Amino acid sequence: MKKQLLAIFFLSSMAFGMSDEEKLGEMLFFDPILSKNKTQSCSTCHNPNHGFIDDRNNGINSMVSLGDDGKSLGDRNAPTASYAKFSPHFKFDQKKGLFKGGQFWDGREAHLEGQAGGPPLNPVEMAMASKKEVVNRLKNNSFYLELFEKVYGKGVLSDSDNGYEAMSKAIASFEKTSQFSPFDSKYDRYLKGEYELTELEELGMALFFSNNNTNCATCHVLKGQDRAGETFTNYEYHNIGVPKNEVLFEKGVVKGDFVDLGLAKNPKAQTKENEGKFKTPTLRNIAVTAPYMHNGVFKDLKTVIEFYDKYNNPDRTTNQETNKPWGEPEVAHSVNLKDLKAKKLTDEKIEALIAFLKTLTDKRYEHLLE
Repeated sequence: MKKQLLAIFFLSSMAFGMSDEEKLGEMLFFDPILSKNKTQSCSTCHNPNHGFIDDRNNGINSMVSLGDDGKSLGDRNAPTASYAKFSPHFKFDQKKGLFKGGQFWDGREAHLEGQAGGPPLNPVEMAMASKKEVVNRLKNNSFYLELFEKVYGKGVLSDSDNGYEAMSKAIASFEKTSQFSPFDSKYDRYLKGEYELTELEELGMALFFSNNNTNCATCHVLKGQDRAGETFTNYEYHNIGVPKNEVLFEKGVVKGDFVDLGLAKNPKAQTKENEGKFKTPTLRNIAVTAPYMHNGVFKDLKTVIEFYDKYNNPDRTTNQETNKPWGEPEVAHSVNLKDLKAKKLTDEKIEALIAFLKTLTDKRYEHLLE
């Protein structure tokens, strides 16, 4: 039976154009064996059928994720794993005087391999006790044992550190495949002359890329307008004044005077000026990856754009989701008012921006827009 499984594994690797390492990573990505109670895999919080986010109904609309024990909840919204491979390694940009790159909202893992190895050992996520415990599960599975030795060499799982590193590397290799970053949205097809933008989408695109109007491009453009391979983030860290998510307090997910300090929780960036800063997320698949912000405080994409507009539009005083005034920034002293400055938006322009952002949806998820 094991030989048959191995044969299927290597044949499927060739059939789908994936390397053995990538195919091993795919298997691990979907395998709940990496969680304590074997109820949760990487794909649980990064569902490939829904933009690689956690779309489970866990009682709080996926604002934060439910752990392997069925009761623990994290305090941050799970970001999409799509296009994550393009984030540069975490570093301090001397020229701009700020941090950029890395993985997670605070960049605490420098690269994708580190991100892949984080959840299994997180006590409120997959909750495995140690690297040794994870590797023991893998090497006690004869199928995995042979695959790991085929890909990484004999005895790779005999050492916990080496085995865990190989596991993380395999998962990351799968996350680097085109399944996570196909660049086949309407916007990509438009660039190739395969799709004609509607008038509303075209207006939204013009507004998005125009620094004389919205300033979106300051943080959400890396290569430039009409450039193929744009990931719609510059991977920098900024505080845009996101308010606390009161639902998380009401449900007891976070308590008392909890404040998420963002980048300042990263051991390499623990300074007051970094408090409240979070990594600029990709806008790829943004229209199908709600809720939004690091704490999932906004449910609707329109609310997000109106939130930005309230900094420049004195009439934009109310959060449409709560029918209450906008909440105060969770961390007020470091809000980047300079880059938030723009011209106020009309409702029509907001609808145009939404229409354009929808064109950034990968083809496989376009049905989720309906």
